[in-house]
Formats: sequence, structure tokens, C-alpha cells
Amino acid sequence: MQDLQAFWELVVEVWQNGLGGVDIGRVIVALGILLGFFVLRGLIAKFLVGWLRRMALSTEWRTDDAMVDAIAPPLRAIPVVFGIFVATNYIGFDGLVDEISQNVTRSLIAAVIFWTLLRALQPLSRSFRNLEDMLSRELIEWIMKALRVAVILVGVATVLQIWGIQIGPIIAGAGLFGVAVALGAQDLFKNLIAGILILGEKRFRKGDWILVDGVVEGTVEAIGFRSTMVRRFDKAPVMVPNAKLSDTAVTNFSEMTHRRIYWHIGVEYSTSVDQLRQIRDGISDYISGNDEFVPATEASTFVRIDRFNDSSIDILVYCFTQTTKWGEWLEIKERLAYEIMDIVHGAGTGFAFPSTSLYIESLPADQPEPFVPSGARKPTATRETPSTNKEGDKGGETNADGASGES
Repeated sequence: MQDLQAFWELVVEVWQNGLGGVDIGRVIVALGILLGFFVLRGLIAKFLVGWLRRMALSTEWRTDDAMVDAIAPPLRAIPVVFGIFVATNYIGFDGLVDEISQNVTRSLIAAVIFWTLLRALQPLSRSFRNLEDMLSRELIEWIMKALRVAVILVGVATVLQIWGIQIGPIIAGAGLFGVAVALGAQDLFKNLIAGILILGEKRFRKGDWILVDGVVEGTVEAIGFRSTMVRRFDKAPVMVPNAKLSDTAVTNFSEMTHRRIYWHIGVEYSTSVDQLRQIRDGISDYISGNDEFVPATEASTFVRIDRFNDSSIDILVYCFTQTTKWGEWLEIKERLAYEIMDIVHGAGTGFAFPSTSLYIESLPADQPEPFVPSGARKPTATRETPSTNKEGDKGGETNADGASGES
């Protein structure tokens, strides 16, 4: 009986001093309080978020509507943090345990605050679209990334300060470390500064078709802090350091106002002057009467007889299309090619192709006599260009066997 009484006293002692001198009953009640806030978290958050959403809908500013949706997850964490605060206060820790519990609550509150700020930055960036005329979209994205990093760093510093960790020495040490890193990472900072200059100058944007001489040609997919990713037309990605893009001439084809067609059409040398005029006027009338081409008053447009080539008379066709899209431009070029073929054939002439004419003055005198089978027709003599003999007299004709005859 005495053992049973002693055991009961031991149970009471453990119950009263079970956790840091705190009654286990109070701990169980505190856990019940925390569980209750977990259960009511959805209802409280729904009421709070609904109230904020109604407030946002009452304004004409649409950014606040998106902001309420963005900060909804952090708001749902507020009842949990409040439940932890109520539960720890109900338990009533003493000494070091009480200080740790208070620091945990303060850290959770700071985390919710900076989490909310971090989530709110995304819809807030949409309100900066009006600044895209002054600042490029990519530069605005860089600024928002820098703000996110700043929020995270300030949040971490706040939590460290709550726990009594001085951030001054950490910053000083980071400064010395940064100097050491800067000496060995000059290219990294050079590319970072070059990226800022690229965005500030608006050299190109995401989706632009660019050409960097001797480096790459393709579509810009991402502009990073150190490099820019350009996807070539064979779909292979190329990471180009920003310093190279800043120091090298970059052709931005996406900024073209119009797209050029520059052809030389070669016709036969047998084409008469009237036929040339008919071809030139037909092509010129087609271009000037087609809305797909830019008028001559806005961009240079020429259809002219340009040069006498080795095997053709070349007609210059120089014009611009209204569209800059590659697919549409190819369709317009195709229709123009069909029309030019109809015009040239309609004029009664044809297109020239590379050819070579060979003129023979005389055949070698010592070539072998051709074999003529019995009953075969004797080869006829061929007339060549007259040549001069050693005595300066006019030479005769050269027949098939190479002998010189009298004229």
C-alpha cells in the first residue's frame, strides 16, 4: 500500500513538473489550443482573405486584387502563429525556456511578415508596366529580383537579430570576403555591369531575333545577370557572356520596320530592248500595285536594267515588304517569283543560265587521220577561222584530217 502511494506521488510529481517544471495538464491544454487554431485556421483565413478581397474589389486599382490572392498563403499562417503564441503564454514557461519560446514566436511573426512582402512583390511588378517606355521589361524584372533578394536578406537579418546574433561582424566579414572574391571574379562583375548596360540601352529583349557577328544568331530567350541565352534556329541554346554582347556589334532583326527583297534577274542576251522595257514595266507595275509591298515614297524601290553579266542581262529588283515575319515574307517572295516568270515568258524571252562559248582558230596539223569504215560516209570538211602562216600569207581552210587547203 505504501508502494502504491509512493508511486502515485511520483506520478503527481511528474505531472506537475513534467516539462521544464510545467504541469503536463497545462501542456495538454496548450496542445489542444494549438490544435483548435489549426482546425479553425481555414475558417479564420477564409474570413480574413474574404474581407481583404471585398476591400480590394471596392477600388478601381486592379493590382490590389492580385495582391490579395498572392498574400493569401501567408495570411493562412497567421492563425497558427497566433495559436502558438496563446499556447506558450498559457503554459507559462520560466527562464531560458520562456525566452526560447518567445524568440520562436517572434521569428515566426517575422517570417510571416517577410513572406507576405515577398509574395506581394510579384503583383506589384505588374503596376510597373507603365514604366516600360522608360525602362525595359527585362530591367524591371532585374529590379524585382533585386528587391526579392533584399527582402530575403533583411528577413534573415531580422531573425538573426531576434536570436541575439549580431549581424555587424557578419557584414564586415562578408565585405572582406567580397573584396577577395572581386579580385578573382572580375569577369563576373564585368558581365553583370554589361547586362545592366544592355537592358538600359534596350539593345534587345526576350523574343528578339539577333545576330552577333562571329558568335551566334538566333532568338533571345533569357537575359541573366552573367549571360544571355540565345536559341539558334536549329534549337540549340547558346549561353553568351553579357560582356561579349556589350562590346560586339549586335544586329537586331526584330526591330526591322520592313523586310527587303534584293534580286538580280538574268535574261537572255537575245532579249530585245522592247522586251526589256516590257519586263521592267511589268515587274514595276506589279510591285507598285500590290499592298504587300512598301510604297516607293516610304522605302527605296527599284526595278532597273542593271548590268551586262557574263551570260545574261541582269535586271535589278529592289523592294521592301510590309511584313517582317519570315513566313509571310517567304510567301510574298514566292508570289513575286511566279509573277516575274509569267512576265518574262509573256515578253517572248527566257531566263539566262551560265554558259561558255568556245572559238577554235585552227586544229593541230599533226593530229591522226580519222578512220573511215568501208561503206561509211566520208567526213565533211569544216570551216575554221582563217589563220596566218609563217610567211605571213593567208592560210586556207582546215579539213577534217588536219591538212591545210588552198582558199
